[in-house]
Amino acid sequence: MRQNSTQRRVDTKVGLWCAACTGRTLRVLHAFVLKSAVCLAAAFALSTAATAEDLVSGLSQDSIEITSNYTGSTIVVFGAIERPVSNAPRDIVVVVRGPETTLTIRRKDRVAGIWINRDRAEFSGVPAFYFVASTRPIGEVAARDMRARLGVGLDVLRGSTVHAHHDPTPFRDALIRRQIQAHIYAEIPGGVQYLSDTLFRVQVPVPANVARGDYTAQVFLFRNGYVISAQSTPFSISNSGLERELFNFAHDRPLSYGVFAVAAAMLLGWLSSLFFRQSV
Repeated sequence: MRQNSTQRRVDTKVGLWCAACTGRTLRVLHAFVLKSAVCLAAAFALSTAATAEDLVSGLSQDSIEITSNYTGSTIVVFGAIERPVSNAPRDIVVVVRGPETTLTIRRKDRVAGIWINRDRAEFSGVPAFYFVASTRPIGEVAARDMRARLGVGLDVLRGSTVHAHHDPTPFRDALIRRQIQAHIYAEIPGGVQYLSDTLFRVQVPVPANVARGDYTAQVFLFRNGYVISAQSTPFSISNSGLERELFNFAHDRPLSYGVFAVAAAMLLGWLSSLFFRQSV
């Protein structure tokens, strides 16, 4: 009887030990499987990122100097697509944006035979220069909401703040029309020229009446309406020589510049009167 009880206790302990070993083995296997899955997921993500398309872009010049005989120039935005996916439709969009400024648009009405300003809208934070070129019409590249977040396209161009008594939409449309007529704004579908399957370039005209300041050239790679890659390159437009000194003087010390301009005009007028008096 005593031997049977001892044998049962031994069998119970052996069974408990085996169960404990089995539990530890299962936990070890579970941890191993989990770690293996995490490693495989990380490796897949890294391999996907390594094979994803990317952009490399640059500018023909990083600065433009304005002189007294400046009549306009052209800069070239060029780039290449790295690790391209074959037979996959894609779009390139280039946006050149100038410094932000404040523009006021006024509407004239005829009152008693006289044209007077009756209403206006003030747009703050709008670019002083805006140029966009794309491989096809910009509305076909991406949805309006997507382009509005990126600021791509004249139809989604907005200022940071708008002050208007009525609906500002007609004033915004008039602002864009005026800037297009002055060659300050432009949107060119098909303006991206492919030199090969991966190399491209865009010619950006810079008119003589362009604003001075800091500019950015942004290049976007779209696929199926979404941005795959983007790159931004800064450049500057500034005056040089005597024009630069006068420009800086007028903006840094406007009161002194005004007094100097009035004094110079009075001096020139007086010298002109002396010259014509002697001639007579």
